[in-house]
Amino acid sequence: MTTTPPPPFTLPRPVGAVLSRLPAYPGSVLLVTAINLALARHLPDDVTALLHGKRLSIRVRDARVAFDFIWRGQRFAPSAPHAQPDLTISANAQDFVLLAQRRQDPDTLFFNRRLVMEGDTELGLMVKNALDAIELPVLDPRHWAPRAVLSRWAPGLAERLPPFPPFFSGDRP
Repeated sequence: MTTTPPPPFTLPRPVGAVLSRLPAYPGSVLLVTAINLALARHLPDDVTALLHGKRLSIRVRDARVAFDFIWRGQRFAPSAPHAQPDLTISANAQDFVLLAQRRQDPDTLFFNRRLVMEGDTELGLMVKNALDAIELPVLDPRHWAPRAVLSRWAPGLAERLPPFPPFFSGDRP
């Protein structure tokens, strides 16, 4: 953890009510695309063997949305919601963002009951330990700022553009 996490924040109930009306499958497609780009190739063989065919669900409590997916050998694939997934991980949106940015420790969130794992706890602990062991700079928001992406894909173009507003630069206020 590189910085002090902000105080806990919960999405307002009306926002969660609106988000809960969105269809689940497109969100699962977006999530597994991001997970596959960022994580899939980094997962150790023992973790992928344990994940094979397992039904997983990420539940964002305050947004009242769920993302369901399954490991299909080399990558995650979206799936229809399951009545009883093998592993469900639940937290508020802010806590998931803080975890992805490595600004909050999952054990701290777990012991403060802000992160909940239900189902196959052995699978959950193995996934957690594998993620802790992977160095993931791609989850740093500065890595995905427009200028950073452009400099990776079109190095000469990024230097010729005028400065982006601070919001788009990836810098935190």
